[in-house]
Amino acid sequence: MRIAVMGAGSWGTAFGQVLCDAGQEVTLWSRRPEVAAAINDDHRNHDYLPGLDLPAALGAVSDPRAALDGAEAVVVAVPSQTLRENLSQWRIDTETTMISLAKGIELGTGLRMSQVIEQASGHDPNRLCVVSGPNLAREIAERQPCSTVVASPSAETAAQVQQWCHTRTFRAYTNTDVIGCELGGATKNVIAIAVGAGVGLGMGHNALASLITRGLAEITRLGLALGAAEHTFAGLAGLGDLVATCNSPLSRNRTFGEALGKGRTVDDILASTRQVAEGVKSCRSIVDLARAHDVEMPIAEAVVRVVEGAATPVQMLDQLLSRSAKPER
Repeated sequence: MRIAVMGAGSWGTAFGQVLCDAGQEVTLWSRRPEVAAAINDDHRNHDYLPGLDLPAALGAVSDPRAALDGAEAVVVAVPSQTLRENLSQWRIDTETTMISLAKGIELGTGLRMSQVIEQASGHDPNRLCVVSGPNLAREIAERQPCSTVVASPSAETAAQVQQWCHTRTFRAYTNTDVIGCELGGATKNVIAIAVGAGVGLGMGHNALASLITRGLAEITRLGLALGAAEHTFAGLAGLGDLVATCNSPLSRNRTFGEALGKGRTVDDILASTRQVAEGVKSCRSIVDLARAHDVEMPIAEAVVRVVEGAATPVQMLDQLLSRSAKPER
């Protein structure tokens, strides 16, 4: 398969390597010419996966037309809030299979990433697929074993994508619950910020486990309100992704929250890295989506207050602990 991966950040690059390992012909598109040049000349992505060798077969370009020319499938690996703008600049054949790595909810519309692709590019939903799971990019690029979920309304499309990316170290499972997989991938980033803030404040394992568990309850409530299958949230795209993102120092959202807990400001943290912490951008849109469906998400709402400067991490913790006692379910 000739596959274009649009986005040469850490996740896009790592997934491009997976596709190469599975025998596909892959071209990475990088917005920055110097990143593309380094991938071609040094077989390294110095900015996003420093110190790791990439396959010689993994080529890169900075012209989107060159990446998309002749592509039979297109992987979108750009930040969620820039996805619509990027799609408006790319010419992608609607018969091409589209695979989304983006995890977020669009600000202003409340749309999931597959919905943005469908709306912006005119693709049939049955030709769309999302990839979600405990997929920390650096571990994948190191070829450490992991699992993921490829989800599409079409079981046939999901099975096709599974075949394209299944390797000895990257185990792909199929699912037809796109709503659940996308919501799990988007909302776990917000919960990870809260957990990271707890780490930065010196909270113990009991408190952090409570945040993760109650966070999963919030994610599940929102998913069920939007038509997702409950069992999805007990799987790789739900609990699996949540645990990895909340616990690993490789997680951008967890480390962002930890820095907040240690007293750094949002602007200071954002200015210190090229990496995008999707939960910072999507927390507001997730809370707005929840409110529109009368779903209570107190942890996500607390994260929004901190990110928007209306509360400190200490105040966030106090607000969560002062909530009234109630049954677990």
